[in-house]
Amino acid sequence: MLESELIKSTSSWPFVEIRKLLKDRDSIIKKKNKIIFQTGYGPSGLPHIGTFGEVSRTSMMINALNHIKKIETELITFSDDMDGLRKIPENIPNDQILRENIGKPLTDIPDPFKKFKSFGEHNNEMLIEFLKRFNFDFTFKSSTKNYKNGNFNNSLIRVLEKFDDIMNIILPTLRSERKKTYCPFLPICPQTGKVLEIPVIEINKKNNSLVFDNNGKKIKTEILDGKCKLQWKVDWAMRWFTFDVDFEMYGKDLIESAILSSKICKAMGKQPPNGFAYELFLDEKGEKISKSKGNGITIDQWLRYASPESLSLYMYQNPKRAKKLYSDVVPKAVDEYLSLIEKFSNQEIKDKLSNPVWHIHKGIPPKEKVIMPFSMLLNIVGSSNARNKDILWKFIKKFHNELDPKKNKILDELTNYAINYFVDEVEPKKKYKNPNSKEKDALKNLITVLKQVSQNTPAEEIQTRIYTVGKENGYEKNLRDWFKLIYEVCFGEENGPRMGFFISFFGVKETIDLMEKKLNI
Repeated sequence: MLESELIKSTSSWPFVEIRKLLKDRDSIIKKKNKIIFQTGYGPSGLPHIGTFGEVSRTSMMINALNHIKKIETELITFSDDMDGLRKIPENIPNDQILRENIGKPLTDIPDPFKKFKSFGEHNNEMLIEFLKRFNFDFTFKSSTKNYKNGNFNNSLIRVLEKFDDIMNIILPTLRSERKKTYCPFLPICPQTGKVLEIPVIEINKKNNSLVFDNNGKKIKTEILDGKCKLQWKVDWAMRWFTFDVDFEMYGKDLIESAILSSKICKAMGKQPPNGFAYELFLDEKGEKISKSKGNGITIDQWLRYASPESLSLYMYQNPKRAKKLYSDVVPKAVDEYLSLIEKFSNQEIKDKLSNPVWHIHKGIPPKEKVIMPFSMLLNIVGSSNARNKDILWKFIKKFHNELDPKKNKILDELTNYAINYFVDEVEPKKKYKNPNSKEKDALKNLITVLKQVSQNTPAEEIQTRIYTVGKENGYEKNLRDWFKLIYEVCFGEENGPRMGFFISFFGVKETIDLMEKKLNI
């Protein structure tokens, strides 16, 4: 356990939120001697990276809690897999199967991937598998199973008892037409198996049944054992009530819904959980990432290009600020993670608690000197034409023989990621510049200078000589354009690594050969 004064002074958001939670729910927590956290998942599309964000951030809070107080905790990951399918997600094979089953619960729709019994089960299993890869400690709960096995029965009876109170909370938020048909309960049609959103005409609290108007035809059904499900705002409150949830975070777009669900939970007789509204992820165009659209970067893509820890870092940073989440952010996240790892060992304990890697690695991050940034490695992959790990390592060891894949594990992992990212994301977007005569002469002058440089020349000295060549060739007022020219000709990009360091690592002769090849000389 950390010193209490140290915990009180740290401003890292997991500690801030945990301190608030312990204060707000002190009496409740003391009574049950347990703290229950919940995250939600809508399995109408493939598992979304935002869902991982919720589990990751909540797990960071639990880690902070473990350093403040010894108390039992549980993290529930809940799947709304009994929801009726409303629209067809993009990027789904055999989507005709889904079209034929619009309106049915996700767990009653055949799996278009043909791997599991249902579409809902397929997406649930993908989520579970992914969360296990990150070694999260969680309890998975299925909406379908909890409705059908009776776990929700007592809570559903409570909703029926408080029917009028709940209607008075919800109805003022609805448009006039919607008010006419709204009911907290949604029956499952006995004939079609679809989730029906239809008005109720009779309420029988004695036998826990309702009568609905289905286009002039009466449908009588019990509310228990999966014959009905709740509208989601009421459903959300009912889950909090059933599982005695203390904390749940959610996207900024659900703030109003969380307020309503909190009121419903109170009406049912329990204090709603503490909340934490995070900002949404945006795609490259600045549009909200959506499971149904399949935009942004996927979980599998990130893990092909970078470590799980770099993704955790991205989730930790600025949770209340909207951030773009697409492939271009990956190299920056990797380099930031490497930098923070290197800083950690020399920091005071107070600063360590504010370092994201403390939260990512539960207080014990790995120790390894960072050899080079990820951005540098990407350029080496491109310049050396190395397309597999063994070739890249041979190239690295040619100039740095002391390095070894077994001893330098972080660097070894980076080589795989760098090759994958370069082949998928960098190479297809490269636009090499064809320099004009003046630019070509300047680069030839740089080659001449580099031929006077030995392999043992320090990186900073090489950098200084590059500066000098730029100044002597008309770039004295804007050296940024000088380096931009080098990057565009050599790497096909507007930005690149610090050239002195790159040449020192890549090799003087190899750099000269690269430049001569690009200039056709």
